[in-house]
Amino acid sequence: MGLNELSGVLWRERQLLELLLFKLEEEQLILTSGKSQWLGHATREVESVLDQIRGVELGRAIEAEDAALELGLEEGSSLLALAQRAPAPWDALLRDHHQAFVDLTDQINALAVANRELLSTSHRATQETLMTLQDSVRTYDPTGAATGATGSVQLLDQAL
Repeated sequence: MGLNELSGVLWRERQLLELLLFKLEEEQLILTSGKSQWLGHATREVESVLDQIRGVELGRAIEAEDAALELGLEEGSSLLALAQRAPAPWDALLRDHHQAFVDLTDQINALAVANRELLSTSHRATQETLMTLQDSVRTYDPTGAATGATGSVQLLDQAL
C-alpha cells in the first residue's frame, strides 16, 4: 500500500529534521561558547544531515506520487490533500506528519537565523579587533630599531 511506504519515508524525514535541529543547536552552543575550533566540524555535520534530508525528500516525492495515484488525486498533491482523501487512520497520521513538519521547519528556520546572526556578530568583532591591532602593532625596521607598523605589516590569527 502506498500510504504505508509514504508514512515510513515521512517518519525518516521527521527524524532527520529533528537531527538537523539538534545539530543547529550544537552549532549555536559552539558559537556562544567561543570554541571556534569546533565550528568547522559542527558545520560539516549540519551539511551532512542536509544532504541526507535531500535524499529522503526525493524518496518522499516518489512515495507521495504513488499515494496520490492510489487515492485518485493528481500527482504533486500536498500532504494535506492526501490526508483529506486518505481513509482512517492514515488521515490523522498524515495530518500529524504535516503539523510536525511545520513545527520543525519553524524551529529550524529560527535557529538558523540566530546562528547566522551570531556568526555575523563574531565576524564583525574579529574585524574590529584586527583593525585595532593594526594601529598598535610594533615591529622592527631593517636596523633592528623598534618602530610602528607600516601598512604592509599585518598580524592575523588564522584560527579566527
